[in-house]
Amino acid sequence: MPQGNNNPATERNVPRLCLIHTVTSLVPIFADLVGQYLPEWESFNIVDESLLRNSIRAGRLEVATSRRLTQYVWSAADAGAQAVMVTCSSLGPAVDAAIPLSPVRLFRVDEAMADAALDIGGRIAVLATLATTLEPTRALIERRARARGIVPNLVHSVCDGAFAALQRGDRDKHDEIVAFELRKVASSVDVVVLAQASMARVIESGRLPALPVPVLSSPELGVKRLARALA
Repeated sequence: MPQGNNNPATERNVPRLCLIHTVTSLVPIFADLVGQYLPEWESFNIVDESLLRNSIRAGRLEVATSRRLTQYVWSAADAGAQAVMVTCSSLGPAVDAAIPLSPVRLFRVDEAMADAALDIGGRIAVLATLATTLEPTRALIERRARARGIVPNLVHSVCDGAFAALQRGDRDKHDEIVAFELRKVASSVDVVVLAQASMARVIESGRLPALPVPVLSSPELGVKRLARALA
């Protein structure tokens, strides 16, 4: 008799999670996190860098991009996904709009990070490497704060040149620029939020300076919350 993963019935019953990415380098990062926190789930990926690139080019999240993201969610469901997570914070408003329409459970990656920041304190610095990510992250934190009846004191900064450095493969330069901005803002806030999942690498790169406050990123916090929600 076939055993374990060789059992076709067992394979058919494995729940499937789709991760929708706009940055290719995030695929292995989230694969590792899903393996750690959702070992009973099988994951697959949809990657479309144009979703983010078109937003950067337009300077905002366009209706066409939101519509395309919704189509990817339905495609993931058609491919057998029982849940979908979108790992790009720039697309956060599109995720919120798609949730009532989604045929499966749909999650944005950064809600857990926003809640964790508010748990720490009301003075929050939001760092991004793209201007298109700042407003969605600010709006998310403010909305989650309103639900608690508090008004956060938010400051923000764009780490100019960091995303371009990452795109051309210069990870050290990316980390250096983000670390520089971290040093600038950390002394005046309770917590720093890294708005984009791609910035999380700075925490593990060894380039993170000694700071007096916590620095939060979305990938691990997001997947941990996802695991709790799907339990």
